[in-house]
Amino acid sequence: MSTPSNDKKVVLVIGAGDATGGAIAKRFAREGYIACVTRRSADKLQPLVDEIRAAGGEAHGFASDARKEEEVAALVEQIESEIGAIEAFVFNIGANVPCSILEETARKYFKIWEMACFSAFLTGQAVARRMVTRGRGTILFTGATAGLRGASHFAAFAGAKHGVRALAQSMARELGPLNIHVGHVVVDGAIDTAFIRDTFPAIYARKDQDGILNPEHIADSYWFLHAQPRDAWTFELDLRPWIEKW
Repeated sequence: MSTPSNDKKVVLVIGAGDATGGAIAKRFAREGYIACVTRRSADKLQPLVDEIRAAGGEAHGFASDARKEEEVAALVEQIESEIGAIEAFVFNIGANVPCSILEETARKYFKIWEMACFSAFLTGQAVARRMVTRGRGTILFTGATAGLRGASHFAAFAGAKHGVRALAQSMARELGPLNIHVGHVVVDGAIDTAFIRDTFPAIYARKDQDGILNPEHIADSYWFLHAQPRDAWTFELDLRPWIEKW
């Protein structure tokens, strides 16, 4: 096992999909951070890893189930011991699956909570324990409108995202005085993804007038939060297109 150099800085993105998570990893990589990215399937990460490397950055992809404590512990240990110190952590798992409360199943409700909330606790805690020993670090959670108010047919997702917001608030109040910057980003609006393009073409048509969120612009805000001086830290930042109703 190799010992990482002390000057190597890592950003760990849990849930590095093709849009927001991937854009965040690329943004930090441009600043010289080693991008460590995860999904449950490592094969889906290869295009992102290849893109970062082609641009001159360093990236590593990991297959990891963020709902399983032992896998989370092994992931953080491998990164910290073989690659570098996790200076920035981004939790970006969504699990947005609408369903009527009259038809929702206990199994699916629990799974959505596991994916979008419980895994935030497991991964956030594992990374925070490392950061506290160094006395520095940034922990950012991706939130949603559902974390502020529940909507019809979104009881499971809203419950999970409310939980993530509460987790972030508690962590920020406890870890802030230890020089760990914890932030919560409310993404309020459709994001420029293949899913929106194929499933909601009318919404996607707003792209031409800047009516849906550009993942690269979302990523800029994550870097902004990480780079903030500690005399002016932001806890919660909400992002939405200029025409979004809220």
